[in-house]
Amino acid sequence: MNGGHSGIGMTSQRTRARMVERLKEQGIQDPMVLAAMAAIPRHVFLEDALQIRAYEDTPLPIGYGQTISSPYTVARSCELACNGKRLEKVLEIGGGCGYQAAVLSKLAQKVISIERIAGLVGKSRNTLRELRVTNVLIKIADGTLGYKDAAPYDAIVVAAAMPYIPEELLAQLKPGGRLVAPVGSGDNQRLKLVEAGPEGYVESDLEAAKFVPLLPGVS
Repeated sequence: MNGGHSGIGMTSQRTRARMVERLKEQGIQDPMVLAAMAAIPRHVFLEDALQIRAYEDTPLPIGYGQTISSPYTVARSCELACNGKRLEKVLEIGGGCGYQAAVLSKLAQKVISIERIAGLVGKSRNTLRELRVTNVLIKIADGTLGYKDAAPYDAIVVAAAMPYIPEELLAQLKPGGRLVAPVGSGDNQRLKLVEAGPEGYVESDLEAAKFVPLLPGVS
């Protein structure tokens, strides 16, 4: 890895600190989330040729037609999931290269991350092992209906666009739990927050989003 975990030049701790300052300017306020974003080196989740761009606010390719989400998207999703509290158990759907799971590992006691592409699972497990992240369990599975085996969850974070939010997924939330997911397709996606309240589920439409689609099956 260029410069190792601490990074050099455009992958240095100073560059990461500038990313955190930009996140504050973009409206991310939760100190726990900002600290997690500062702690996790995004560049180690990328191929060497792309590491120089790791702290730009943009999604980047990770192979298999997938992308690592922009720092803002990860921070925003994590902030919405946490709602100012440290979480016990989180489900992430669409784990990709493992970056968001690593950030969530600083915000929750346990993270279950579902990814359907075996090649990405192998890479993400290796990177998390290098970073000594021990509270993330990565599963190769179809994430379209969540992961009942470890439910219920304090939060569910979906990192790929769904046409709608299935009831089977909402049923895996604890009372008071939160689900964050992009809903829609192509250029017509919205980030949604669903809260499991005493009177049922309350959905909020937050902002425009741009994610790869959530696909069924495993590959």
